[in-house]
This record gives sequence, C-alpha cells and structure tokens, in this order.
Amino acid sequence: MTVSGIITAIIIGAIIGALGRLVVRGKQNISILVTILVGIVAALIGTWIADLIGVKDTGGIDWIELALQIGLAAIGVALVAGASGRK
Repeated sequence: MTVSGIITAIIIGAIIGALGRLVVRGKQNISILVTILVGIVAALIGTWIADLIGVKDTGGIDWIELALQIGLAAIGVALVAGASGRK
C-alpha cells in the first residue's frame, strides 16, 4: 500500500467512522483514533460485502456500498463504546 493509499484510508475511515457515530444514539466515550480505526475496518468490510453481492461498481455514487459501510461503522462504534463503558 502506498502512502497516498494509507492517507486515503485514514480520511475515508474518519468520515465513515464519524457518520457511524452520528447514527448511534447517545454519547460514545471513545477517542477519535478509535473512531477512525472502526471507520477504516467498516469501510473495508463494507466494500467486501458490496463486492460479494454485486453492487460495488455501479454508475454514479455507490449508495448501497456507502450504506453498508456506515451501518457497519455504527455497529462497530456501538460495540466499542459498549465494551469501553463496562470497565
């Protein structure tokens, strides 16, 4: 992976993670770094699932892929916030 690929993954991860945090109700006591990491993982898994169901490459904006990524980020944020809240 090139430097530009890593920077792009961080930016996309931050956006997807932030959108995932917006979907989850309440306050999440997790750091921005954890949010970015959850977003990166959600973006990768969401793209993989979109490829499996055949909606990865469509004309225009890939809304289904984006919805999958945000949904997975919301689940990831909820899980991480729930796990860190139990300490």
